[in-house]
Amino acid sequence: MGTKTVDEAVDANGTEAKSDKETAEVTGTEETPDSAAVTDTQAETEARAETETEAAAEEQDDDAEADAPADEDLPAAAEKSAPGVGQGAAAVVSAALGIVSLTGSWVATVAAARETLVGQLQTSSSASVATQVKEVYGDAWATTALVGGLFALAALIVGVVVLARPAFGAPGKPQAPWIKSVAWAGVSLGVVGLVLAVAKYSDILLGLPSTK
Repeated sequence: MGTKTVDEAVDANGTEAKSDKETAEVTGTEETPDSAAVTDTQAETEARAETETEAAAEEQDDDAEADAPADEDLPAAAEKSAPGVGQGAAAVVSAALGIVSLTGSWVATVAAARETLVGQLQTSSSASVATQVKEVYGDAWATTALVGGLFALAALIVGVVVLARPAFGAPGKPQAPWIKSVAWAGVSLGVVGLVLAVAKYSDILLGLPSTK
């Protein structure tokens, strides 16, 4: 009876000890993989976050590099998107030439004075009054009209070229209204100056006075 009790106690203790040991082993075996899995998951999360951060940084760099040439090309694009500078200048020149054709120029003055001098040198004192008037004054006035007509013709040609330029330029690109206005002014002044020059050169307007 005493021995059996001791054995049972030993068996009971051994069984309990064994059970505790197995429980500890089972518990240790189950807890270790869970901790490793958690560690691996955290590492993967951190690695994924780093990868996404690097990818975002690379995309920002690519965007910055792509935007840099565009920013550098802005002045050239602005220059190209500002047309009409040459056309505007030509229109102003046309109007100025038209005004000169009507008001006169130093070129016409010098040419007329030279023609007067030539007429005086070539006309003898014994020539008739009609001949002297024609050689001295008539030729000088005709020269003035000729120079004015040349300025008027230049104004007319430049103005017409400016008005016709959009037809030969970029299609669908309108011309600035002020350029059209100034060009039309040059054309109008050129026409008026050309008509007056022809009329004066042919003695229809302000002809030589009669010497009879």
